[in-house]
Amino acid sequence: MVSSLPDTTPAIRATQIWIERMPTRIPFLEHFDDFPSHLAILNDAPHFEDVYAISLHIDADWVHAAYMRGMFPWYSEGQPVIWHSPNPRMVLPTANFKCAASLTKRLKQWARQAHSPMRVTLNRDFAGVISACANMARTDQDGTWITDELSAAYTELHRRKLAISVEVWRDDVLVAGLYGVLIGKMFFGESMFTTLTDGSKVALACWVNFLKAQGGTLIDCQQVTQHLKSLGGAPIDRESFFIQSARLMQQSPIDWTTMASIENLLDAHQK
Repeated sequence: MVSSLPDTTPAIRATQIWIERMPTRIPFLEHFDDFPSHLAILNDAPHFEDVYAISLHIDADWVHAAYMRGMFPWYSEGQPVIWHSPNPRMVLPTANFKCAASLTKRLKQWARQAHSPMRVTLNRDFAGVISACANMARTDQDGTWITDELSAAYTELHRRKLAISVEVWRDDVLVAGLYGVLIGKMFFGESMFTTLTDGSKVALACWVNFLKAQGGTLIDCQQVTQHLKSLGGAPIDRESFFIQSARLMQQSPIDWTTMASIENLLDAHQK
């Protein structure tokens, strides 16, 4: 059901005023089934900039439904949940990943060292990765968008085998990683963290290598940044993103047991 935004808290009332001042009224949703479809978005469904819906609720069902329809949540503590669908959309084709010479050297060093303290795994500590991403200080933002509700939603998706984590370990201490949603063979990157030089890049390089080997051809990066461009990312138009992501989401999922059984993704970089 689509309705007006209820007046329940000062923060929500402030958001209601913000919405009312927009050139287009954004629909307030009471159920995740009411998200606009790909076709509705392409046919100019009501929106303001890249925002196509707001809600007061978020959980695993809401997040899953949003990704299936080309949207994702991005909001701050105290706000209603704001659902975005950017145009253009930043993506990283796995075939285009640029592994700089310095990163290639680091990957090989960590992989070749006898009794190396470094390991890269999948799905060993999802809670630890998302917590580290939420708590990592970033120079380009004040606070975190990974609220407790958002964390709970993605943790439930992980329990349902629809969200994955990549962990970088040094002497069994979690030092870097990333997480995101994996539907079929489409990966929607969410966030990464690191406490050492190149840690998150190593996590990404190992994940790209594995995903590509499993038939995954595209990673959603959401927003256009120079950093992602340097890694091989590029913006594509919304329609192209919808077509490619829908096709990949319909493919058979990557075997969860296979992911969990991998002892060290760095082993693939020993050559």
